[in-house]
Amino acid sequence: MDHFQLGNSDLQISRLGLGCMGMSEFYGSSDEGESITTLHGAIELGVNFFDTADMYGSGRNEELLGRAFKGKRDSVVLATKFGFLRDADGGWKGLDCSPAYIKKACEASLKRLNTDVIDLYYAHRIDPNVPIEDTVGAMKDLVDAGKVRYLGLSEASPEELQRASKVATITALQTEYSLWSRDVEGDILATCRELGIGFVPYSPLGRGFLTGAIQSRESLQADDYRLASPRFQQEALEDNKKFLALLEAISKDKNISSAQVALAWVLNQGDTIFPIPGTRKLSRLQENLAALAVKFSAAELADIRAKLPTAEGERY
Repeated sequence: MDHFQLGNSDLQISRLGLGCMGMSEFYGSSDEGESITTLHGAIELGVNFFDTADMYGSGRNEELLGRAFKGKRDSVVLATKFGFLRDADGGWKGLDCSPAYIKKACEASLKRLNTDVIDLYYAHRIDPNVPIEDTVGAMKDLVDAGKVRYLGLSEASPEELQRASKVATITALQTEYSLWSRDVEGDILATCRELGIGFVPYSPLGRGFLTGAIQSRESLQADDYRLASPRFQQEALEDNKKFLALLEAISKDKNISSAQVALAWVLNQGDTIFPIPGTRKLSRLQENLAALAVKFSAAELADIRAKLPTAEGERY
């Protein structure tokens, strides 16, 4: 698989990365052995860009990657995030992007990931109580100390990207982007291009909905985060099936799966876009990777856009 430069860095990453969150939390039960098989299989298939965060599974996801990549660290580009706070029971305690916390969070992530350096370190959200200049300044200190190679932000506005970039080089912006979440189109993507920032879409498959696998709430486990998501409430879920009808029509025409249509659409939006769909299964990863070969003509992209509905329900 070809690797490409991420933003303004010297990181060479696979065009499609792997989001690892669901291996530890949020999308129902998971099997560690199966997850590790998928992680190792990803490397064998040429995927080298892996995304986690200290809040996924309250640190368990970073620990999983630390175990899985033992002896394989040189083969992977590790991205993790800080900011969200969890309590001992896994509940939410708030957001902290203060300089003092960032240093502590980084040390903890390094230990859990079993590594000496984090390749890409994101602020998971912009803390409204801390000037972004202070947050990014503290992140830059980690680069200067050799603990982090490159910096990223998640869900930042164009103004925040501009302010952050005056303090330190921002290599990547991670924000949700898919057929049913197109908020970044316009100023956000334009600002990334202007500043040379790579764009990393999370949930490019609409948290699994755009694969067509979630036809009802009953198909989700009782502890699945999506049961509380606005777009997965019964009325919204039924209304959002209009996306599935469009995807099914395109998939039949292209002789590919709905998931491959959804991923290929995101990939075809620009060559500085590096989606990180999540999966726990090697077979799903292989299906996702096949989307790299799917090309849409300008006319096809225009036709899809003209037919795109608006999602029912907020993202969060």
